[in-house]
Order: sequence, then C-alpha cells, then structure tokens
Amino acid sequence: MVVEKANIGDIPDLVQLRLAYLREDNGHLDDDETEVIQKDLPGYFQKHLDRDLFAYVIRENRNIVSCAFLLGVEKPMSPAFLNGLTGIVLNVYTRPSFRRRGYAESIMKTLLAEAKEKELSVVELKATEAGYPLYKKIGFSDDASKYHSMKWTNQSFKS
Repeated sequence: MVVEKANIGDIPDLVQLRLAYLREDNGHLDDDETEVIQKDLPGYFQKHLDRDLFAYVIRENRNIVSCAFLLGVEKPMSPAFLNGLTGIVLNVYTRPSFRRRGYAESIMKTLLAEAKEKELSVVELKATEAGYPLYKKIGFSDDASKYHSMKWTNQSFKS
C-alpha cells in the first residue's frame, strides 16, 4: 500500500471522490448542488492543489480508491498555534469496496507526518462516529474549549 500525493492529472478523480464523500456524508446531493460542485471544484483544485491543499491518495490498479485532504491555513499567532500554521483535514474517504484494509489509517499517518514536516502547530478535523476511533488511535484528542463551535451561513447560497 503506497500513499502518494495527488497531482493535477488526478483532478477528475478527486472531484468524483469529493462528490461520493458528500453524498455519503449528507445522505444525498440534489442535482443543482451536484452540478455546481462538478462545474466549480476542478477550478478550485487547479488553484489550490499542492499550494495550500494537499490530497493524499492510495491507488489500486491506477484508480484512486482512498483519499484525504489537508488544507493548510496560516492564522495570526496565539498560544494555541504559536507559529500560526495550522491544518484542517477534510474528505477522508475510501470507496466502500476497499474499506477495512487500513487505507484511511495509512493516509492519515502520512498526512500527519507531512504536517509535522510543514511545522503545522495544530491539525484539526471533524470526526464522524465511524471515523472517531481511528482518529483517537492515531493521536487526535477531543477539542475541549471554552468556546462554542458556531457558524454563519450566507442564505443567498441556499436554495
């Protein structure tokens, strides 16, 4: 099992893996959402891949069967991230027929080794119930904070 970084030629596969992940995570995507993502995501990957977004993949017979994304974010320094360099893990996904082979664990260990090389102070993620045991096993801890996790949604993007 070899973990490698995706490249520009992998963008069509990365788009399909992202859509598969989103469908599984959200239950479904409607046609309008799918259309927008298929249209705009290749440009996003073209702009960000290997700059501030790193995609780690495992291939079987040249096809990507598992992936995870690391988004690098530079923030103003604080005691929580002294050098300001942080990472966010996104889209940890393995095609259903390839699950339970250790692919996600291998990808995550490679991703974290590279995060260490890049001197990221903190790497964050939001874990599903299914992924939670893996992330605990490889060193993630629950984020106990005096802050409430909140978000604002621009309603003009809601259908």
